Amino acid sequence: MITVLIADDQAMVRAGLRLILEAEDDIVVVAEAENGEEGVRLARRETPDVVLMDVRMPVMDGLEATRQITEQVEGTRVIVLTTFDLDEYVYGSLRSGASGFLLKDADGDQLVEAVRVIAAGDALIAPSVTRRLISEFANRPELAEIKGLDDLTEREVEVLGLVANGLSNTEIGEALFVSESTVKTHVSHILTKLQLRDRVQAVVAAYESGLVTPGS
Repeated sequence: MITVLIADDQAMVRAGLRLILEAEDDIVVVAEAENGEEGVRLARRETPDVVLMDVRMPVMDGLEATRQITEQVEGTRVIVLTTFDLDEYVYGSLRSGASGFLLKDADGDQLVEAVRVIAAGDALIAPSVTRRLISEFANRPELAEIKGLDDLTEREVEVLGLVANGLSNTEIGEALFVSESTVKTHVSHILTKLQLRDRVQAVVAAYESGLVTPGS
């Protein structure tokens, strides 16, 4: 059973999300929070598999709450869910440790699939968000030093580049003429060598280091 915590300051939004998720046999909502501070407290208490996190909330916003949860609650992953499709929220959410980012206009099937994908240990970014993330890095002249990049093999660098461009494991396998399981192994090695949690962090690292550039 996948356990979910919903953090949103609007009661009607929380109720709607709960209704969608609990219609599924494999998902249960274990708690609701109306602000980021309460979200962090409940995440510590319940240790849910997934937190659905709004960005704009009173007391503590979703970005700070995401940072605290991903740092303090082992095994809990965060999907940032917002109506604001803006660069500052996309980048801030991913830097705070979110494993996924979806807009609130996503339909119920997309929401359920996102929760399952994140709970399974993968990462998810909506296509429109990926485009904005890439655009964000296009305007950042400074590069960051990412430890472990020099330890990657030539093939792992190639795989990281494809991950950063939004390709799935299946698509990467087709591009490189290797099996999907081989791609998964490469991605696992990349995350281990770079000491990253998931694919989202790998995408951020690839662009921040300059290993991948927008349009490449």
